[in-house]
Amino acid sequence: MLHTTKGIVIHQFKYGEKSVIAKIYTEKFGLQSYIINGVRSKKSTNKFAYLQPLSLVEINAYHKENKGLQHLKSIKLDIPFQYIPFDVYKGSIAFFVAEVIYKTIKEEEANSELFDFLYNSVQVLDVTKKNHANFHVYFLTLFAKYLGFPPQSTVVETTKTVYFDLQEGMFCLIKPFHQAYLETEASLVLLTIIQTHYQEIETISIGGKLRTTLLQGLLDYYKIHAVNFDTLKTKEVLEELFV
Repeated sequence: MLHTTKGIVIHQFKYGEKSVIAKIYTEKFGLQSYIINGVRSKKSTNKFAYLQPLSLVEINAYHKENKGLQHLKSIKLDIPFQYIPFDVYKGSIAFFVAEVIYKTIKEEEANSELFDFLYNSVQVLDVTKKNHANFHVYFLTLFAKYLGFPPQSTVVETTKTVYFDLQEGMFCLIKPFHQAYLETEASLVLLTIIQTHYQEIETISIGGKLRTTLLQGLLDYYKIHAVNFDTLKTKEVLEELFV
């Protein structure tokens, strides 16, 4: 049966000489794999451009339950990007975010709350003009909620000396006895991020060294709590750009 749905392009790879298989997180069916024929031919340059990481698209596709590979009839941009394709920094963040999603989301079923979060996040990245170098840190912090391991922050005041325990996923006033935790400076910034609305992320400034510390801490947090989450290829690129 043919369906129309919005989607977010997560990953794509070559399939034969002229086709690709694209991983698209859809509004109606969750994460799906679609074969797109002829997309790599000279006559299909526009269609191939639609398959860049985090592209917001509308697709017409044939969907069969419990089938690993679906067939896509047509694809078009739902909301064209204003800045991501033309900004090397935002483009690098987009590749990073797409890789995080690719390594964490496995479900092949609709999840409207998760879809809306991802869809809105991509738009925020595209239009944010100030402090967008911190976007990936915000994204990792907030995305953890939808994966089932949100940082717990209910009993901590920002004036205290606090530590974020990566194993327990919570802030504490006493330094943990193990080594998997963030020191006070990084913990306080993380707490501020949690308490800041997504649309207001431009108001928080994070220095390069502290951002690197937070990024590594959050990736360690994901490695502890997300199944089969391993090293990201895009991490080094971000660290080189946002020193």
